[in-house]
Amino acid sequence: MANWMGGSSPAMANQVAGGFCSVTAATLRGFLPAELNTFKLELEKQLRNARAEVPPQDDALAQQARNHKIGRLTAALQVVNNQMYSR
Repeated sequence: MANWMGGSSPAMANQVAGGFCSVTAATLRGFLPAELNTFKLELEKQLRNARAEVPPQDDALAQQARNHKIGRLTAALQVVNNQMYSR
């Protein structure tokens, strides 16, 4: 049984995107394969939304925030994929 930070898979993916929680192998230890797949889908959805946001070219802080969000989501996806395929 998964222990979702934030209560659900979409909420946890949103927290990862915001930088409020990080995803590690220890965090995902109690997750079942179906739960990992659900979380992976939510992370991919958040990543698509982050890439769809196009800040103005002259707003460096907005560009930086977007890039940080994409980086956090990509790193979390790598951890989830590794956890899924190492079992």
